[in-house]
Amino acid sequence: MDIEGREPDPRFTLANERTFLTWLSTSLGLSAGGIAMAAVPREIFIPWLRTGLAVVLVVLSALAAALAYPRWRQVQRALRRREPLPSLALAPVFGYGVALVAVLALVLIVIAR
Repeated sequence: MDIEGREPDPRFTLANERTFLTWLSTSLGLSAGGIAMAAVPREIFIPWLRTGLAVVLVVLSALAAALAYPRWRQVQRALRRREPLPSLALAPVFGYGVALVAVLALVLIVIAR
């Protein structure tokens, strides 16, 4: 790891580690959702929209997985240096991205009925 600074309280380090693992599990969930959306039969949802939703979910999954370790490292560095924790600039991307997928999926469900 080799991050300079003082060793933080182990509780904070372990909380940071749990957050890292949560990012990874979120990534797996988003990926599973994207795969499930792509596997929906063609006649149930509009094909191009279904594919678009699947792509958005898988892209969000890749972002969550790719940013998990750098985020862990930034927070660990801030803890060791006794600095303020860095803000999570991509939080709105994940929040609005998942909300958009949910609303569009809801619309597709209603239209398919």
